[in-house]
Amino acid sequence: MNRIDIIRNHEVKLHKRYKELVEEAYNLRQIDSALSDISEFKAIKLLNKLNRLKYLSREKTLPIL
Repeated sequence: MNRIDIIRNHEVKLHKRYKELVEEAYNLRQIDSALSDISEFKAIKLLNKLNRLKYLSREKTLPIL
């Protein structure tokens, strides 16, 4: 497995966890707004990590000189 595959596999796991946290935040919104906010904050932190991973795994578009 090369480095790009490892990054993409990690990205898939983080994306799945992100979706779970967003769903949890939505479900908790009516029951406990504080827990909903905490879950949403964790989801935002994961989204930031996902964006950094997307930057690392982007395709090379610049020609090598």
